[in-house]
Amino acid sequence: MGKEIIVTVFGSSRPREGDAEYEDARILGRSLAKHGFSVCNGGYGGVMEAVSRGAKEAGGRTVGVTADFFKSAKLNSWIDEEVRMKTWEERLFELIRRADAFVACKGGTGTLVELAVVWEMLNKAVMPAKPFAVLGSFWEPVLDRVRKVELGRPAPWGEANGRLVYVAASAGDVASHLTAKLKLA
Repeated sequence: MGKEIIVTVFGSSRPREGDAEYEDARILGRSLAKHGFSVCNGGYGGVMEAVSRGAKEAGGRTVGVTADFFKSAKLNSWIDEEVRMKTWEERLFELIRRADAFVACKGGTGTLVELAVVWEMLNKAVMPAKPFAVLGSFWEPVLDRVRKVELGRPAPWGEANGRLVYVAASAGDVASHLTAKLKLA
């Protein structure tokens, strides 16, 4: 068996079973696991639960990075391994550190911060290049607006040399894109 390849998935804690966002994330987890990826996320409910559930339903492995900061949040039952951090910031950087690739699903301010931090780290080459996809068109207007600033003047940064965040139309598109970028096909 080769090295474990981990995809960190970011997304809202709000969706519940039966919501479109929950089902999209569950399909994403299933698709990632079928392509041989382990799934890492924040370990709680909503998209985090759904992507973990989908991965487990397809025989995949899941990691939840949680934090003492979220005192009332409970680990979802689809997590194989919990990694407990003290602070919100430590949790974010552990989610990033563990990943070979990233996916951002629809989400609120927490997901926006996660997307922005990973994008900036890739843009400024603070970490090695890693594939990053967003699922669906939700983040596309944000990406487009920021790219207008990034590409407005010549710069040495990563985004000026090619798009660092891929907009995927479906869960299967995400998994295929990551597989190709990580040269696993």
